[in-house]
Amino acid sequence: MSQGEKSKEKKQFMISILLVLIALVSISAATVAWFTIADYTKVYSMGIQITMGTNLRLDLDAHNTFDEYVKTLQFSKIADRIQKDLGYDMRETSLMPVTTSDGATFTYEDGTPVPKDSGAYLEFTLHFIAGEDMYIHLTSESSNGADGTSVTSKNAKLPGAMRISFTMGNKVYIYDPGMGDNSRTQKNIKQFGIPEERQMVPNDNNLLFTLKKEVDCPVVVRVWLEGTDADCTDELRNADYNLRLRFVGTDEDHNILTGDSH
Repeated sequence: MSQGEKSKEKKQFMISILLVLIALVSISAATVAWFTIADYTKVYSMGIQITMGTNLRLDLDAHNTFDEYVKTLQFSKIADRIQKDLGYDMRETSLMPVTTSDGATFTYEDGTPVPKDSGAYLEFTLHFIAGEDMYIHLTSESSNGADGTSVTSKNAKLPGAMRISFTMGNKVYIYDPGMGDNSRTQKNIKQFGIPEERQMVPNDNNLLFTLKKEVDCPVVVRVWLEGTDADCTDELRNADYNLRLRFVGTDEDHNILTGDSH
């Protein structure tokens, strides 16, 4: 073998070793992050506010008439319902890192199923109703400068690790605050993001489900910290978070509906 061939072979060998080391470091980093947060990190102090656009209402229960539903749900009502239905107080119970393959059932890092009454993730049902047929979008745009969808925290990494899913029938829509104005769909699961307020435009990416006029539609909402996310590390220890969700209705061409018949 010539000197040149030996040199080329040695170079290829060194590149292979380097790639293996990079892969090992990546796997180790992901494993350490997951184990660290699972063992030591809890997220304390949170708030939730949900608001609706024109001619759109919701509540924690189904009602007989459109006017019995409300335009805004505050944290206290959601917390009280979770305590009533699942037996824990979300004001005193901390989120823990979990993961899911379907947006509905969850496991810890070791694969152990997470009971829904553990408080490691949040689950509650919202009943939507519309004054006319419409397409529902999650939006970052505000109606008063302070109610657009957002995940905020004093810890800058927390929003990237947060996930919120909306399950209607056999369809699951997972909001990932770190995705921007993008979406991807696999089978019956759609994962999506939304742009910041000044760039917000209703489109197929942030489209959720459809509503028929004055027909109650139950939607299961789940909120969790995605343990496999790169931002889900022990830096989130004792973090706070505030979650706002705002929904708007559009026609089939994504034009926001502005008339309110109620």
